[in-house]
Amino acid sequence: MLVRLLYASRTAGQPCTKSIDAILESSRRHNPECGVTGILCHGGEVFLQVLEGGRDAVNALYHRIARDPRHREAVILHYEEVAERRFAAWTMGQVNLARVNASLLLKYSERAALDPYAVSGKVSMSLLEELVATASILGRC
Repeated sequence: MLVRLLYASRTAGQPCTKSIDAILESSRRHNPECGVTGILCHGGEVFLQVLEGGRDAVNALYHRIARDPRHREAVILHYEEVAERRFAAWTMGQVNLARVNASLLLKYSERAALDPYAVSGKVSMSLLEELVATASILGRC
């Protein structure tokens, strides 16, 4: 059974390219063997990530992320059983919101900044779907 999990977290320290690259490299190395796909969106100190795959694999990965010292305030925004993946093209795609037009963020929130804690999971999922539609995802693997 396939599931989709959307969560948000904050970085435990100052966000830096090196730690984000390490997260992406690890995801791209390990996700194929457990059948997990998805995207990681980051802006400022906030992560927004979708994980798709088998229920056991996705749940185990989320729990590992929630315990990871690089993350704090991890919260599940949306979880559902799905018939097919939306983000199957990426072992772990990446969106750096510093490179996205601020008007796109403003379309989905009160301010032109990523704050999934201030909007619904449905709104966050809509933002991610638009980022896919506008080819804002990097790192197809």
